[in-house]
Amino acid sequence: MPLKRLVFIRPGETDWNLDGRWQGWVAIPLNEHGRLQVQRLAGFIRNMGLSALYSSDNRRAIDTAEILASELGFDIVFDDRLRERSIGHWQGLTVPEIHGWYKEEYQQMLKDPDGFAIPGGESLDQVRVRAEAALEGIIKKAEKAGSETVGIVSHTSTIVMMLKCLIPDITLGNVNFGNSSVTTVVRGESGEWRETAVNDLSHLEGLAARHMPLDVRGDDR
Repeated sequence: MPLKRLVFIRPGETDWNLDGRWQGWVAIPLNEHGRLQVQRLAGFIRNMGLSALYSSDNRRAIDTAEILASELGFDIVFDDRLRERSIGHWQGLTVPEIHGWYKEEYQQMLKDPDGFAIPGGESLDQVRVRAEAALEGIIKKAEKAGSETVGIVSHTSTIVMMLKCLIPDITLGNVNFGNSSVTTVVRGESGEWRETAVNDLSHLEGLAARHMPLDVRGDDR
């Protein structure tokens, strides 16, 4: 039975999300609001028919996946290739702090967003390599097991890399993936992938999907 659907899930909210701090690989847990977001999410995806759940091993992703697995009743497969981008020396900093302490490097990142490696961390090109390898393995395992729908708990940079791998011409524009958001892609009969939902937050049902201002969140758009 071929794999038909992939469901990409961003972790729930952390206190560092609210502070506008770049988290990278640091072990920041979900806050209470984030846990509530994911509990709502569990009810939302219950009817999607997930037969497997893969997750980053970053703490906020682990917290998210464990809540989902508890509600849905199956085990989690953790994969460190699904981690967020390693941000090295910028971990824990806000964008104003990065501007103050690493202004030249930050400008280099804006000029070469894919190729620039953050000091002590990764470039997006490096994230793409490991994300695509993880995705390829997940798809092979799903097809071998006869899974139709698989969930993947990961992070914005890594999710974007996997989406571009599946749908090279996908247009994400200025999408800001919200905490606990769901992005779903399906595979057609000829094997091509297409998105059916991007940054879906409808499961929150009035519960806030809180965001910091753009200059604090870090994308400088």
